[in-house]
Amino acid sequence: MRAALALAACFLVLFVGGGARFAIGLTFRPMVDEFGWARGELGLAVAAYMLVSAVATFIAGRLADRLSPRALLIGGAVIGGIGIGLMSLVTQPWHALLLYGVVFAIGNGIASLVIVGVIVVRIYPARAGLANAVAISGMSVGQLVMIAVLDGLLAQIGWRSVFVWIGIAHLALLPLLFALPGASRTQPGGAAVSLGEAARTGRFWLLLAIYAICGFDDFFVTTHVAAFAQDRGLGILAAGNLLAFMGLTGLAGVVASGFTSDRLGPVWPTAAAFAARVVVFGWIAFDQSPVSIALFALVFGATFLVTAPLTVVFVRESFGTKNLGALTGLITMVHQIFGGIGAYAGAAIFDATGTYDLAFVAMLASAVLAFALTAMLARPTSPASRPSP
Repeated sequence: MRAALALAACFLVLFVGGGARFAIGLTFRPMVDEFGWARGELGLAVAAYMLVSAVATFIAGRLADRLSPRALLIGGAVIGGIGIGLMSLVTQPWHALLLYGVVFAIGNGIASLVIVGVIVVRIYPARAGLANAVAISGMSVGQLVMIAVLDGLLAQIGWRSVFVWIGIAHLALLPLLFALPGASRTQPGGAAVSLGEAARTGRFWLLLAIYAICGFDDFFVTTHVAAFAQDRGLGILAAGNLLAFMGLTGLAGVVASGFTSDRLGPVWPTAAAFAARVVVFGWIAFDQSPVSIALFALVFGATFLVTAPLTVVFVRESFGTKNLGALTGLITMVHQIFGGIGAYAGAAIFDATGTYDLAFVAMLASAVLAFALTAMLARPTSPASRPSP
């Protein structure tokens, strides 16, 4: 019962955090239209969010190896709720940069999938892939449910109220989180691979490169797909629903990846995700009709969270569990930083050219590279690079 309660709490933290994180894609165009900002000005806040949340994720991961993950989740929910709620008051680009790019980013980075992954691996060690996928599916369900509901209300309540309600949702998590039993520290035993030792292996650098490319693609698409769809003639409601339904296909993708990982290992679902991205980026670069945009968004959505539950599995299999939080946090930090670069690059390319065409070509090239790097991970690990028991 305690394990199920912890899993449910992790799911709900990511449900709210996931919906909050993607709300900027829903409000992106209404905000820049109201204030007359360039897309790059708000894109900078998204890029800052990715950088700051990345650092917060890494620090939280290191703390999770030594402190109570419950306390980290509570602190992250409070900080994140305050930051996203105050977004309702912005009038200048620097307001968004501070509130979304710094305050919300710190809270969302702390109450993140890294802390969730550490908790899940401790309570479900034999089914870490599937259990972590179930918890992380909260991000997809949150994207689907929260974005769909808020998109339906956006025209009536305005983008400012969207942020208010998301802030309230964060604070509503607190009773459940306080009710959780305190989690113990990482159990002794297992491989004692430090960050420095991991960094001397080729596998570590392959993982960093793959997750960097994954983040670059992910947050370009989720930040800009609704605006891109509107540019190509879809209404604001249809574009918002597209973003929401990406959460539905993401739910299917993340659960499938966790299930497959427990049976075949994490490499194959990762490779399949990048193969699908090669296809859809190549397609959308040449055909941007409404039907193609919808298919692109839904197929990409199915790949969006595939690597998320696999991070702790890759780290556990390659480097052991003693520094699971720190190593997982570092890989996730790189993913987030390059996600910020992708989000800002998309805005900058649009501001310079008036279209996203060059951005789609860049994403196609990156997906091809990531597929090739993932194939290299399938090679057997040399005895020298395996963690000692």
